[in-house]
Amino acid sequence: MEWKIPPVAKVYEALSCIGSDHVEFVSENRALVTSSEGDKKYNVIFDLRTNSIASDDNGSRWQGYLGYPSIAVLMLKGALPFEPEFAQALKGIRWRKLNEKYKRNYDLAIKEALEIARERGCDTKKLVEFANKVIEEIERKRFRKLILKTRRRDGGEGVQA
Repeated sequence: MEWKIPPVAKVYEALSCIGSDHVEFVSENRALVTSSEGDKKYNVIFDLRTNSIASDDNGSRWQGYLGYPSIAVLMLKGALPFEPEFAQALKGIRWRKLNEKYKRNYDLAIKEALEIARERGCDTKKLVEFANKVIEEIERKRFRKLILKTRRRDGGEGVQA
């Protein structure tokens, strides 16, 4: 089963997450990703040999699209394009606050984030082109949902997507 294509805003969130140093690799195939507010940690487990990834962030869990924690991990692992200058330009943006401010209107949240990046000296036209390029690469690579086996309390095994 493949992940749905995320809204382009998730690329900006992923870049911001990297710029804020919110990705911690805890093993060869697992990372912990801290939210922009710093109050949540998301588990991301991946197998790049099979283009498979799992994450427990809200977008992945409830909407079925590749969430920003997964995008950030895939960028840092070289499976998606990454430009450090764009991550620095978006560093420290509090996305949950922006998304709440604009009632989940991602276009308005992106507009404000781009204004912040512009004030920091970023060429926002190139940033927008880059974000679209990442979405195209996600479409092309068709990342799959990694199925994880879990232990149930009764000792049996379950499956978690």
